[in-house]
Amino acid sequence: MGVVYGDIGTSPLYVMKAIIAGNGGLSRISEDFVIGSVSLIFWTLTLLTSVKYVMIALNADNHGEGGIFSLYSLVRHNHKWLIIPAIIGGGALLADGVLTPAVTVTTAIEGLRDIPIFTHYFGHSQEVIIIITLSILLFLFALQQFGTDIVGRVFGPAMLLWFTFLGLTGLINLVTDWSVLRALNPYYAIKVLFMSENKLGLFILGNVFLATTGAEALYSDLGHVGKKNIHFSWPYVKLCLVLNYLGQTAWIIQHKSQASFNQMDEINPFFMQLPPSWILMGVIFATMAAIIASQALISGSFTLVSEAIKLKLLPRLQILYPGSSIGQMYIPTINILLWMACSFIVLTFKTSSHMEAAYGLSITITMLMTTLLLSSYIRINLKKHLLGIIITGFFATLELMFFLSSAAKFFKGGYVAIAIALVIISIMLIWLFANKIKQEMLKQVHLKAYLPKLLALQADDSIPYTQTNLVYLVSSMKDDWIEEHYIYSILDKKPKRAQVYWFINVEVTDEPYTQTYTVDTMGTDSVVLVKLFLGFRMPQTVNLYLRQIIHELIDSGRIKAQPQKYSITNDRQVGDFQFVFVDEKLSNISKISRVKRFIMDSKIFIKHLATSVESWFGLEYSEVLHEMVPLQYGEILESKLVEKKK
Repeated sequence: MGVVYGDIGTSPLYVMKAIIAGNGGLSRISEDFVIGSVSLIFWTLTLLTSVKYVMIALNADNHGEGGIFSLYSLVRHNHKWLIIPAIIGGGALLADGVLTPAVTVTTAIEGLRDIPIFTHYFGHSQEVIIIITLSILLFLFALQQFGTDIVGRVFGPAMLLWFTFLGLTGLINLVTDWSVLRALNPYYAIKVLFMSENKLGLFILGNVFLATTGAEALYSDLGHVGKKNIHFSWPYVKLCLVLNYLGQTAWIIQHKSQASFNQMDEINPFFMQLPPSWILMGVIFATMAAIIASQALISGSFTLVSEAIKLKLLPRLQILYPGSSIGQMYIPTINILLWMACSFIVLTFKTSSHMEAAYGLSITITMLMTTLLLSSYIRINLKKHLLGIIITGFFATLELMFFLSSAAKFFKGGYVAIAIALVIISIMLIWLFANKIKQEMLKQVHLKAYLPKLLALQADDSIPYTQTNLVYLVSSMKDDWIEEHYIYSILDKKPKRAQVYWFINVEVTDEPYTQTYTVDTMGTDSVVLVKLFLGFRMPQTVNLYLRQIIHELIDSGRIKAQPQKYSITNDRQVGDFQFVFVDEKLSNISKISRVKRFIMDSKIFIKHLATSVESWFGLEYSEVLHEMVPLQYGEILESKLVEKKK
């Protein structure tokens, strides 16, 4: 419940508050307006969350994994252009991960202003709220490096209590006015969009959409909990959410005419609906739920970035696993950037009302992109073309309305979400196109053609061994075709003699947890081609895999044993290793367009943020050699020097 419903479960903290504020305050709303607004919330939760995600999207799982990149992996072989909506959706989802902790924690802490003892000492000072919020965010992000085992154990029970608390407090207010149940009739949802009391018109959907922002996270976290658990738990979660919204509606209708409430600058029905003696408990509960929701978004961001790296959409970043399971990953660079961005949002916007203006816009983009990919999945994988068109048309129309409504917030703060998303999307696009340009530059050669020279070098006693095992991690390998510069490194840079030459290529599969490999010794015992097939969620610890492979090859007699006379290990049969990385740099003598040169230079600049290849492939404590080769693209600039006669 904490992982999957953390985001959507904190929506009651700010949705009705945003709707009231957007319409001019408590004194300017009518009963029909409130009923219509909660009707919009109910049907938004029903159509987008229940129907699209719980009933449809969860069935588009990639071996139990969900999320926009998992969905893209299912359809990417059919249409290459689908990488674009996947990148846009992924970037927008990461931008949402920046805003969620800032909005939810700030909103929860603002509930302190409804407690008399707090206002007695601090008044309505927002500075105190900001300091508390920043302290909580600092603690939360600092906690990531130690893993989330302890926090994770309380997620489920704590959020179960939270949802029960939501339902109970909503029911307490609902029993005072059962007439608000008429909001379940879609007539009132449609009516409010066109009534004169609605000052925003269709743009009210921008605030209503905040109720379902966690739906995409629900799909992304499918792999953590499984489809059956979501199907089982969602009805209870939705019931509690709806009860709370109805309870807030009943409270608003009963108190909207009271002068004491009308004079308040900001009013949050979530806290005001609570009995006075419950408010402190409500703030504590809300803060706990906000922290859990934020933790879920942070963990989700780590997973999303990890998947993007494996799909070669982002540079390699250091990934640590401080918890007891591989699912609990920690990416230091992303953690710092998220903390800085969240803190900046809090310091810049100061109040949750201002943050809500920036919130929701980016996630509508993600939902639209998911709908597009989902349509391709239904048409391609399920062979249901008409159904795909109908589903795409319906949800795309609905989400486009929410997007246009949220876009009205652009100049009120939505530009922040778009700016963050654009930065992430730009990095992904640069990485994608830079890799394509690089592939155009690299010359592929047939390894078999160079086999006699490699075997001759291996047998040449006049050249000392560079290493027993010389390992090249090649970026592409098709049959025995590899890039020419690896052969150039062995034969030309400085002849490197080894007992065994290894050429290893890692291919990321569409399945999340694949761990297989193929081996080709090319009829020798000294040249080995290895292709590792690893799922997009598997760590690429090549050192670990290679140790297993060489033992299996020696045991089967496909390569010779490598007995070591001097070793701390008795009867050691495996020699030493040197891993060679060939780093490419764009040659200055290549004729290349300015756009392509800009893309390649940008990639080199971004690469400074990335972790070293040693860390990525688990080779921090191995012997590693880096060599530089120039990348030449297209025509080569010719020298036109003329000798000057004396």
